[in-house]
Amino acid sequence: MSAIDPITLEVVTEGLISVVREMRATVFRTARSVAIYEARDFSCGLFDAKGQVVAQSEDIGSHVVPLPWSVESALAELGDDLEPGDIILMNDPYLGGTHLNDVTIIYPVFEDGELVFFPAVREHWADVGGAVPGSMSGTATEIYQEGIRIPPVKIVERGEINKPLMEVLLSNMRVREERLGDFNSSLAACRTAERRLSELTERYSMQTLLDCVELNLERSDVRMRENIRALPDGEYYYEDYLETFGPGGFEPLLLPLNLTIRGDELSADFTGASPQVPAPVNSTLAVTAASVFIALKSTLDAQHALNHGSFRPVTVVAPEGTIVNVGHPAPAGSHGEIRKRVIATMLGALSRACPELVSADIHRTSFHNLIGGIDPATGSEFVHYEWSCGGNGGFKESDGPSAMAAIDWGDLTTVQPTEVLESRFPLHIEWTQLGLDSGGAGERRGGLGMRRALRLTRGNALYSLLSDGAIMPPFGIHGGETGAPVDSYVIGADGTEHRFDSPGKVGGHPLSEGDTVILQSAAGGGFGDPLARDPQDVRRDVQNDIVSQEIAERVYGVCFDTNGDIAEEATTTRRNEISAGRPSLKTVRCTADPYVDSGPSKRRTIRLHPDDIVGASLEVGQKIELHDDIGAPLRGWLVADPAVTLGTVPLDEKGIALLGVTENQSIRIRPLYTPQVAYRSAPVQ
Repeated sequence: MSAIDPITLEVVTEGLISVVREMRATVFRTARSVAIYEARDFSCGLFDAKGQVVAQSEDIGSHVVPLPWSVESALAELGDDLEPGDIILMNDPYLGGTHLNDVTIIYPVFEDGELVFFPAVREHWADVGGAVPGSMSGTATEIYQEGIRIPPVKIVERGEINKPLMEVLLSNMRVREERLGDFNSSLAACRTAERRLSELTERYSMQTLLDCVELNLERSDVRMRENIRALPDGEYYYEDYLETFGPGGFEPLLLPLNLTIRGDELSADFTGASPQVPAPVNSTLAVTAASVFIALKSTLDAQHALNHGSFRPVTVVAPEGTIVNVGHPAPAGSHGEIRKRVIATMLGALSRACPELVSADIHRTSFHNLIGGIDPATGSEFVHYEWSCGGNGGFKESDGPSAMAAIDWGDLTTVQPTEVLESRFPLHIEWTQLGLDSGGAGERRGGLGMRRALRLTRGNALYSLLSDGAIMPPFGIHGGETGAPVDSYVIGADGTEHRFDSPGKVGGHPLSEGDTVILQSAAGGGFGDPLARDPQDVRRDVQNDIVSQEIAERVYGVCFDTNGDIAEEATTTRRNEISAGRPSLKTVRCTADPYVDSGPSKRRTIRLHPDDIVGASLEVGQKIELHDDIGAPLRGWLVADPAVTLGTVPLDEKGIALLGVTENQSIRIRPLYTPQVAYRSAPVQ
């Protein structure tokens, strides 16, 4: 390696990032899909010949971070047969992709006959075929229903496009003109990158570029190791659930995380995750590993640009054939749901390792809503892809942002513009509002979810939804409460309301002219005890229609006089009453297996003496939380057991580890509060 001075290193590093930024600008200006050119559901990245991330900019982490697995698969398949002018196209989730809608172009760049870089673009194509418009169905049972699967193929060979192959692909996708336009925008972005790399090479030489890349990767490695070393060594555990629905109703799938920190290395082990199922709740190893990296990078090293060096100190274990490492032929469309759930388990585990650095749970899902059909006014197909973004978790310094992209989404636009949607599709946006009382209560409140009403103005269409978090809402940490869950329903043109038997998962529900789809995104969890929140902050939330006066008094313990000012004496009394009335139990170690298995479904039971259940105003079968002052809660289903000693709660070793408690320690118990009933729109201004 040649000697590189610090100034050259920084200029070249920023130059490579600038290449990616210009790729993004090219896509903005040339893409055909609203979801791409308005909502920015695409990402660009620059990779070296080994497939390592060299540079990215404001891109979506959930696109860029899994991309090395795609490049690796492409190299394994075609690496010995690549020449200048070849361009690779792929979307196969099983080979390092995310879901089928994320179509990726990988563009080999050569220097004197040697492969040196791969500019790549991953775009969410609004439709890639499959059972429903938009391709993502909440009721898919196999990947064939989710669209056409493209292994790494040369879509362009020696500069000549493979027209028969392109025709096969477009013939299996809806709105082909959009798909072709999106493909060309990716191609233009990669060619832009090739030109800019050539200019950098002329200025500095290719060897200098490669040396700077390696130095930058090394310093990112060193920086991440320093951050990990600052954490206390230990083993941390958290568990969460994904949601499926069978003949008997809700069937939870367990997602456990064993997080180990030793010196400057970290291991995330998902052994014990539920086996993959014929339902859209599975995703790939690339997505799972990327989610671990995203959570860790955002927590420990958020200020510096992302590259592959940050990944080196981290090991991810995800057993094959499970919901976090799916294989053929199971659906793989829910990468956004696995991703956010893996991030949630990371936040839960890290909430004890570094309690002041993490937020409460984010909004649980990417909330894929799709409406498509044929517009009778034009006779043309249309597909609208909507994600009403949810709230983010509260954190030490501030309340969680409302209706804002989470850490895995980069600069993704969270609210698509009404004017564009109404001019492109037979839809009318009735209203878009924040959800009153939706944010998880806490010393730092969770961000609010969003509510949105879309009315079909003409013709017929099909509505599909692929999401999660409708039954198990976002959790709070350090005593904070849950945020509102996901929901959607349809109000017919005649005013009747249609609710879905499988909330959060819909596949091709028919819509007619005048029907309105109500979208309700999840909110963020709360950070810290709600009783510790500054009463003036609560008052301001009430004035701004963020929190209702009912919740202010019942949950935050803040009372008001007839003028709307804080009644300080009544507030002190009310908060003392709430605190004194919180039930608590002593922990007892037990060796009995707390999980109930039913095929792939698996849920934790929490056994209490019947008198304790009555004393805590709980009900058998209810979902409840156990929580301490530090960390995330342990969730489970309540079972009455007269053999349990009154005033105690038996916990297995995993439960003890999750809560970070010891035997005979007092912990609090509460129902899994779901503010769905209170989740309503603030008054229209």
